[in-house]
Amino acid sequence: MSDLPRPAPDFSLPADDGPRVKLSELRPAPVVLFFYPRDNTSGCTKEAKGFSALKPEFDALGVKVFGISKDSLADHEKFRTKQDLTIGLLSDELDGVCEAYGVWKEKKMYGKTFMGIERSTFLIDGAGQIVAEWRKVKVDGHAEAVLEAAKAL
Repeated sequence: MSDLPRPAPDFSLPADDGPRVKLSELRPAPVVLFFYPRDNTSGCTKEAKGFSALKPEFDALGVKVFGISKDSLADHEKFRTKQDLTIGLLSDELDGVCEAYGVWKEKKMYGKTFMGIERSTFLIDGAGQIVAEWRKVKVDGHAEAVLEAAKAL
């Protein structure tokens, strides 16, 4: 994390619950972006539910929280409804934001190599600087750790 803080790549992505979200237009609010591999999988569900459970605390700090994956808006809507999520979900199906944040990686599973999202989270301050990042995230306790870091802003 020696290269922090650094500017967060700006983007405009479609949201499952409304208009497109443009990162730079959220300023001066701090922002949490958590990149996750896929809607309705066990780890991703647990992570999204963790952030949803803490949304009131993030809101009290003025911090916006968004989950990003390459799933479609329709998949995001189903995920939100099925899991009763309260955080915004953004679709990077076509826009290259995962690549800009360096989370689109070669992965291996069951002897097969494929490209996918490396579970990662970024905390962006009100000036648009990435001030903390978590790579290869382990879900248990992660949303709580991000909340603690957000409290320090």
